[in-house]
Amino acid sequence: MVTKEDIEHIAKLMRIDIENSDEYFERVKKILGYFDILDKANIEGEEVPVQQVAIDELRDDKYVAFEDPLIQQLKNYRDSYVRAPKMN
Repeated sequence: MVTKEDIEHIAKLMRIDIENSDEYFERVKKILGYFDILDKANIEGEEVPVQQVAIDELRDDKYVAFEDPLIQQLKNYRDSYVRAPKMN
């Protein structure tokens, strides 16, 4: 099981400052609980439908040249960098 110290250690390794490790501990505990539920699901006898497509039915790959510099088409492009969304 994961401990609060594990979460603090991983945050330190990732260089993420967290003020309250209890909040993250509860989230990780919930996520691991969902994985436990999935592990207990009996899917051994289930058949997974697979759609098979012959190779000659696939579309041909075609190269289409892009005329403009792609980076300038980004909506958050400023001077020489791309602005990323804020992380919460």
